[in-house]
Amino acid sequence: MQGQALPGFRDFYPEELALRNAIFTTWRDVARRYGFQEYDGPPLEPLELYTGKSGEEIVQQLYAFEDKGGRKVALRPEMTPTLARMVGARAQALKKPIRWFSIPQLFRYERQQRGRLREHFQLNMDIIGEPGPAADAEIIAAAIDIARAFGLGPKDVRLRVSDRRIVTAQLAGRYQVTDGEMPGVLAGLDKWDRNPADADAILRKVLPANDPRIGAILEFMSGLREGAAELRRSEQAEPLNECIARLDEMKLAEFVEVDFRIVRGLAYYTGIVFELFDAKSSLRAICGGGRYDDLIEQVAGIDLPCVGFGMGDVVLGELLKEHGKQVKAPTELDAFLVAVGGEDVAPVVQLAAELRTRGVSVEYALHGQPIRKQLELAAARGAPRALILGPDERKAKVAIVRDLKTGRQKKVPLTKVRKGIFK
Repeated sequence: MQGQALPGFRDFYPEELALRNAIFTTWRDVARRYGFQEYDGPPLEPLELYTGKSGEEIVQQLYAFEDKGGRKVALRPEMTPTLARMVGARAQALKKPIRWFSIPQLFRYERQQRGRLREHFQLNMDIIGEPGPAADAEIIAAAIDIARAFGLGPKDVRLRVSDRRIVTAQLAGRYQVTDGEMPGVLAGLDKWDRNPADADAILRKVLPANDPRIGAILEFMSGLREGAAELRRSEQAEPLNECIARLDEMKLAEFVEVDFRIVRGLAYYTGIVFELFDAKSSLRAICGGGRYDDLIEQVAGIDLPCVGFGMGDVVLGELLKEHGKQVKAPTELDAFLVAVGGEDVAPVVQLAAELRTRGVSVEYALHGQPIRKQLELAAARGAPRALILGPDERKAKVAIVRDLKTGRQKKVPLTKVRKGIFK
């Protein structure tokens, strides 16, 4: 048998699962505060759902195969195509704008690195059916509020926002980048901040050999941050400026900076785009998203504007650990029941059954052990207290309740203990 999980996959021991559950709980709390409803879809989808949007080359990045029915299928690498399919199927019946969120497990067959595995869980939040920048601001605010819910402030995380419409207008107008060239040029720009050499290499593949535009476009990319103020005065900048103004009204502007080098790698984005980073930029983006107004029409033939983001648990978990925000496995036990002798085992089992019926979480030793061993097991389980029951206690109709942190103990009537009252 294999001694460990497959490369890029994770085992979740109780300590790791505690962190994952804490992340999920915070995601759900913030999403619901913003009025979002949770949905889910199948982890296995038709392969064409992804190839139709991204081309056949994406197959190399997928867990794709032919099932026993001869269908070409893939484990979902992202949730947005599933969302588009589901919304398209019931578009007429759904009240707009739709506010949905999900926490799917996603799979990609790609090179592993820090913050990127071959599987991860991801929060997806999307607003569908609202074309204005108010929806963009709402989505961005939710992403920031998730960071705040984890105790992270503007010195810990930064949200960098841009608008593809502004950047593409500049590229088309000043550098005559065609519609066919634009996706590749934007893919190069997406690489610029992390590795300018990669951006250069991509441009040289996308544009004709020795094209004089290559150097000019690379220079344009390098000056995008410094030229942000000028670009925000362009005619295409009105939606972005309104979005930023709304975030200012929400008192979130200190988290936000405009950076036109953010364009996002996926081709389906059509407007405002953003990424949330740790302030030290030592990790990959914590989350990323933006407006994708054409995708539902491409997938389901229904024209509905959309904006949303995805936030993975891997990078977020790394960030929380860096900031010392580790989560211990939660203590589920309310008490550990201790039998003094063999005659006390049956009464302890009966008491445990009564308490569990009342919703009280308890455990007891499954075979005869000295009191000391039972108390050691109670401490190992993280129980806050032990209920000790022996012949004298049963005769007096009490239980000894010992605080396992302080060692203090007192006698409590069994009539109260059976109700889950330990004081």
